[in-house]
Amino acid sequence: MPLEDAAPVENAAPTSRDRQARLATFAVFFVQGLTFATLLTQVAALQKKHGLSDGELTILLLVVPLIAGAGSALAGAAASRWGSRLILRLVQPLACAAVVLAGLAPNVPMLVAANVLFGLGLGGVDAGMNMQGVAVEREYGRAVLTGFHALWSVAAVVGSLWASAAATLGLGLPVTFAVALVPAAAVAVFSSLWLYRPEEEHRAAAVRAEGAGAGAGRPAGVAWRPIIPLCLAMAFLYVGDSSVSNFGTVFMDKVLHASATVIPLALGAYQLTTFLVRVGGDLAVRRWGPAAIVRAGGAVATLGFVAVVAAPTVPLAIAGFALTGIGLSVVAPQSFSAAGRLDPAGTGVAIARVNMFNYVGFIVGAALVGGLADASGFRVAFAAPLVLAAAIILLARGFQPRTADPATATTVVTP
Repeated sequence: MPLEDAAPVENAAPTSRDRQARLATFAVFFVQGLTFATLLTQVAALQKKHGLSDGELTILLLVVPLIAGAGSALAGAAASRWGSRLILRLVQPLACAAVVLAGLAPNVPMLVAANVLFGLGLGGVDAGMNMQGVAVEREYGRAVLTGFHALWSVAAVVGSLWASAAATLGLGLPVTFAVALVPAAAVAVFSSLWLYRPEEEHRAAAVRAEGAGAGAGRPAGVAWRPIIPLCLAMAFLYVGDSSVSNFGTVFMDKVLHASATVIPLALGAYQLTTFLVRVGGDLAVRRWGPAAIVRAGGAVATLGFVAVVAAPTVPLAIAGFALTGIGLSVVAPQSFSAAGRLDPAGTGVAIARVNMFNYVGFIVGAALVGGLADASGFRVAFAAPLVLAAAIILLARGFQPRTADPATATTVVTP
């Protein structure tokens, strides 16, 4: 049996400690989604408050993913020594506080400082929460990581709804941010008590690797080569995601001349299908395996971008955006899950590396699509994420679980 067709047998039933850690990880993902959405839904308000031009706002927004990449790298280095629980306990409340400080900032330099803090927190939490999620998945012995990302999506919707309600009530930015994120910071601190401790997080991974015969007789380490397909898939995913998030409404307005009422439905369809697929994503991964799910996701996302580029009418364009949400939604959680399998010592280094390409894709997507749109129009611009979504199909093989030693590993054949 080829190594690339093998997957570990499911573990015994999880213990109460595993269920406790899973619940805590759900809380961490929820707080992160709420924090992210609470800030991003108020970008226009921050621009108006500080009198920023569109160019100045773009530079300010690009500060966040640049700093977040550094935060992710630092989290990976720190977690390999002290575990991801400590990272999350310190950094997630910092991210919440940074958003509140952004609302309080009296001038642009203070706003930039708050954004730098938020970027560090964003990168550190993104890396740390996925490290905990992968550790939970190892202990459960089956795919559960997509469920965490589904809850992140729910929290983002909650954050958006709160922003709308706060605007209706006439609340200022400091109050809007504080009402949502002071309790969220408290939840983050409390839930961190239940997360896996370093000895649990690292030992659990080592035990799984030893039981599967992986890494026997070898020093622990994380090679770059098997991670590269995951990094590229993550980057290509976020090129598509940033294209839809940043330019989907612009496409609906300038290309299809949709009404103000209909324009938001493009992004809404994308976000809705992303959430719905993630709800059932773990069941699909258990049934067909991660490589097949990522391959299908790349194909569906490609079809979605084809529909967007070619759409002659508004309904077809909205359907195209919905398809991209279906396809792209599975890539991020499976990238982190696959990275965790490539790190038998459970150091979190592989997850942090993959997470960095989240921000690479976001930056490249904004620059690439924006530049092409200026030069050739938005239909041509959306062909760029179309090509990269198709490339995910070719990268899917890198997501297949592997065992290092077929003579000692207990395996089953995945479809």
